[in-house]
Amino acid sequence: MYINSFTNIVKVLILSALLIITSGAIADPTKAAFIYIGPTGDHGWTYQHDVGAQYVKQHMGDDVEITTVESVEEGPDAERVMAQLANKGNEIIFTTSFGYMNPTLKAAKRFPNVKFEHATGYKRLDNISTYSARFYEGRHVIGKIAGKMTKSNVIGYIASFPIPEVIRGINASYLAAKSVNPDIQMKIVWVFSWFDPGKEADAAKAMIDQGADIIMQHTDSTAAMMMAEENGIYAFGQASDMGDFGPRAQLTSIIDEWGPYYLQQVQAVRNGTWKSIDTFDGVKEGMVGFSPLSNEMPADVRAMAQEAIDGLAAGTIHPFTGPINKQDGSAWLAAGETPPMFPDLLTMDFYVEGIDSKIPQ
Repeated sequence: MYINSFTNIVKVLILSALLIITSGAIADPTKAAFIYIGPTGDHGWTYQHDVGAQYVKQHMGDDVEITTVESVEEGPDAERVMAQLANKGNEIIFTTSFGYMNPTLKAAKRFPNVKFEHATGYKRLDNISTYSARFYEGRHVIGKIAGKMTKSNVIGYIASFPIPEVIRGINASYLAAKSVNPDIQMKIVWVFSWFDPGKEADAAKAMIDQGADIIMQHTDSTAAMMMAEENGIYAFGQASDMGDFGPRAQLTSIIDEWGPYYLQQVQAVRNGTWKSIDTFDGVKEGMVGFSPLSNEMPADVRAMAQEAIDGLAAGTIHPFTGPINKQDGSAWLAAGETPPMFPDLLTMDFYVEGIDSKIPQ
């Protein structure tokens, strides 16, 4: 009897040990993929998204497996890449350009068990989240700096595509510059590309020839910054710190901080709490940041810029505060009024009064 009891005890202990080992087994890593519009070496938009992807790896270690695909054209090719990544077992796929919107929608319908995250878009499904940053808040700050720093009163702006995100940035920059310098003019060149160093350099040169002594950009390469450095004028970095490419030229860079959001969403997939959301964060939430303000700026300009950053962080400043008219002179915002996110900001398709240019059709 004692032998049988001892045997039973041993069996129970072995069974318990097996259960403990099984319950403590290491789960497979969560597979997350990132699709980029350009090369990670652009030192701009794509580079900064990749910084965000690596942030996830740094924080999750062996709990995550990261795959990245560079230089994927918007259109059918993007959907093909998404399908390949889904078929390889990726549980969450980040599609990081506006033009990936419809391909993301199609891929999400084909793979309902895969989670998709689309940057700067607005079409959602139960398995698609959308996210973007209030880049126009950053444009407000650099607009104020430009308005104070220009000697020619001419600012150059290199624009990518005429979508609301880009138009918002142009308007925010112009209004901020105008608020501190009523004589300001803005020259806008559309290059119809997110990343084309040759076109961006040509655009910068064309605006310099028209008298611009400060260059802004909503494109991804460092070409404009390098052109500014060569010509002894100022510029602002886009998406990441471009100071190494224009150590004297760069006044500051608007920095896109994607890492914390990416970590949050990948962890949500891992712990089973992911759901479709729309995120539109700015300076206050830390998604929009700035590189150090250049010592080329006089103390009063640096103080003004910092005050603007602090006001955006506190929520006491809105870059679009009336009175503001549309380009044709019609009223848009009354004194003290700010616009609703939808439709005014998210679908913005007009210039504000004072911009002497046309939006391409």
